[in-house]
Amino acid sequence: MSKNFDELVQVMARLRAPGGCPWDAEQTYASLAQYLLEECFEAFDAIQEADRTGDTRNLREELGDVLLQVVFHSTIAAEKNDFTIDEVVKGVTEKLVLRHPHVFGEKELHTADDVLNNWDELKKAERTASGKEEKTKDSILDEVPVTFPALIEANKLTKKAAKVKFDWENTQQIFDKFDEEISELKNAISENNTENVEEEIGDLLFSVVNLARKLNIEPETALKKTNRKFRQRFMFIEKDLKTRGKSLEESDLKEMDTLWNQAKVNGER
Repeated sequence: MSKNFDELVQVMARLRAPGGCPWDAEQTYASLAQYLLEECFEAFDAIQEADRTGDTRNLREELGDVLLQVVFHSTIAAEKNDFTIDEVVKGVTEKLVLRHPHVFGEKELHTADDVLNNWDELKKAERTASGKEEKTKDSILDEVPVTFPALIEANKLTKKAAKVKFDWENTQQIFDKFDEEISELKNAISENNTENVEEEIGDLLFSVVNLARKLNIEPETALKKTNRKFRQRFMFIEKDLKTRGKSLEESDLKEMDTLWNQAKVNGER
């Protein structure tokens, strides 16, 4: 591997070795799990920033943090004689070659959908060939982990269903579903039924995810961008008030709404 990568592996091994870092030495697969998840989300956020600004410096750093977690886990694995970082790299390389027969073999696949469908078939064949014990699945939806964030889970669930043609024919049908769900939500609110309100809001969000999928929009990314836009515009309000010696508590909705619209004009996003 490269000199820099080899040095990273060596540094991590030194941190885990006797006389190294007490904290690093105490870590296990389980104790590091939360950090891997956090670093992946931070990398996700850095991707949105890079896409928005063109500045990839933060993305480079966050990808490094994700790589560190991979090396950290692999170092622990090597100590336990489970596997090595070389085996991790070798395994993923072989997987890429095997799952791209249209590049490294003779198979002809012409569209992205063709590639994805073939990928799924190859995954099944690999599991069979390896003799890996298959978990009993009562549903095709069992392939979608329940631990995914809700938006990602909803998107993947409906993609699975759509593959067997359980799907709306067009986006207008989804907009009609919006009207239905909004009407049901209004009724639940008027009845002051908290449980039903929660359910109907969930149904409405699920419908929005379906619309995003139909339009080839990744909903988690879309909502992340909106969250960031809200942050920027609200921070504009705070900054403007502060320059005039006012706090949020001393302002009112009318003033803040005017500043919000000004932030929109200024292109705060």
